[in-house]
Amino acid sequence: MDISVIIPLYNEAESLPELHAWIKRVMEDNGYSYEIYFVNDGSTDDSWKVIEGLHAQYPEVKGIKFRRNYGKSPALFCGFERAEGDVVITMDADLQDSPDEIPELYRMIVEEGYDLVSGYKQKRYDPLSKTLPTKLFNATARKVSGIKNLHDFNCGLKAYRREVVKNIEVYGEMHRYIPYLAKNAGFSKIGEKVVQHQARKYGSTKFGLDRFVNGYLDLISLWFLSKFGVKPMHFFGLWGSVMFFICLLCVVGIGVGKLYCLGKGIPARLVTDSPYFYLALVGMILGFQLFLTGFLGELISRNSQERNNYKIEKEF
Repeated sequence: MDISVIIPLYNEAESLPELHAWIKRVMEDNGYSYEIYFVNDGSTDDSWKVIEGLHAQYPEVKGIKFRRNYGKSPALFCGFERAEGDVVITMDADLQDSPDEIPELYRMIVEEGYDLVSGYKQKRYDPLSKTLPTKLFNATARKVSGIKNLHDFNCGLKAYRREVVKNIEVYGEMHRYIPYLAKNAGFSKIGEKVVQHQARKYGSTKFGLDRFVNGYLDLISLWFLSKFGVKPMHFFGLWGSVMFFICLLCVVGIGVGKLYCLGKGIPARLVTDSPYFYLALVGMILGFQLFLTGFLGELISRNSQERNNYKIEKEF
């Protein structure tokens, strides 16, 4: 099979027939063999009835229905598990992503050898309150991930080689960072294509401003796991040791200063009267706790069943 299209959705009943007809026309015009997975993420409207109707009429349409709303990442994860196409395309169900982009995305994967191609909505039909935070978010994601050529990490329109989606785990709200997940899994040829962005035709957006806060927290988590997930002692142990020894030197310095004053007969207040003494003690305790956190993390990591789960591409 050439292409699997994965479409997560929540309350998009009005747009589904039009979206399916559009995808079907593009696929038939280009002679692709394909399947479409509509992943119904706990919709409360008639989305599932529409999917059932499409499936009854068109066998290439397949559906997954969640009992409740889990989010976009779980929807993509379930779609990726079931995808059988050589190239996997993801897009949103709100008609803001154009299926006319599929042939070029497919060509870039198959002919140019990209592992992943992400859409870039250079001209957006979104309010300023959404576009400005998005620019800041993408700039931070580029800096942290090291993927300098991507301008729109969170674009729903992406294309993947089948091996990519079978070797990454999308969980929580990590769908924003699938290119970063792919890079960490060893798929380094990541490209970008400017795609058409269309104004929403039906309904309203399902995402609020909280996604930007959650997005930064997820980015920090992903960065830490990619750097220190299997070697937590290298982070906590290092900074715990640095904090402990700096604060220890401060305590020693306070004590030496006190002894010097006593030796010279210079009046000096009690060591315990100095706020710096207590700050240094607190710093030593925190440093020791950081070190202990790294030690415990290392013990857990060494006993994890996944510690030697390496992704082997080829073997003779």
